[in-house]
Amino acid sequence: MKDKVVIITGASSGIGKALAIEFAGRGAKVVIASRSFPKLEELNNKLVLKGTESLPIVADVSSEADCRNLITETIKRFGKIDILINNAGISMRALFEDCDLDVIRRLMDVNFWGTVYCTKYALPYLLDSKGSVVGVISIAGYIGLPGRTGYSASKFAIRGFLDTIRVENLKKDLHVLVVAPGFTASNIRNVALTAEGTPQGETPRDESAMMSAETVAYKIANAIKTRKSSLILTFLEGKLTVFLSKWFPRWLDYLSYKHMAKEPNSPFK
Repeated sequence: MKDKVVIITGASSGIGKALAIEFAGRGAKVVIASRSFPKLEELNNKLVLKGTESLPIVADVSSEADCRNLITETIKRFGKIDILINNAGISMRALFEDCDLDVIRRLMDVNFWGTVYCTKYALPYLLDSKGSVVGVISIAGYIGLPGRTGYSASKFAIRGFLDTIRVENLKKDLHVLVVAPGFTASNIRNVALTAEGTPQGETPRDESAMMSAETVAYKIANAIKTRKSSLILTFLEGKLTVFLSKWFPRWLDYLSYKHMAKEPNSPFK
């Protein structure tokens, strides 16, 4: 990864922040994007102190103009793009029947359209460099996760979009990786939207038992290095779940319902 130019969206916390630190440690030049300037500035200062060439850019990926600017500023500074990691995302926790439709729109705008916008404007440069475009989805991009209709829908959409991009560019040496972490210790559940669209404020799950963001970042970096097409993380909540979705889908529906119903203050029982 020495001197590779890597763009990471949603870089101010969680997996995104861990990815920035991981790639910096491998000698890459990192472009970190997020809506939060204070958090970006703090991360940028840490990276610069370690000798990394880092470019912080405030961007809301639900804005096409912000995504275009992210790519433009990267090219102005570094002249190329080797890796685009579409990591920015938000979640939700509510029954669909209770959910304001604006919540679903926000999930699609950030998760799906953010990936589409960034990929669209970065694609010419990634084709030039024979680089990598990465989408960080979730196991919810393989199964319908109860209480997370908008989240699952957006992650399924990202997977379909990027799988198609891979096939379209099969003869152009573009690497496309779709990453599906299991439950990961990050702040995504703290800021997940309720039925009314407000942040739920605290996670309903035991974060200490989850895979760390640092471990996820390490595995993603290795998968990019070896140009894998997919990466499913964790065994029980990841690989086994995807296996069951193919061979025992109705049983998995029951298990998913039962598992999510155990959460504190679950929206369904």
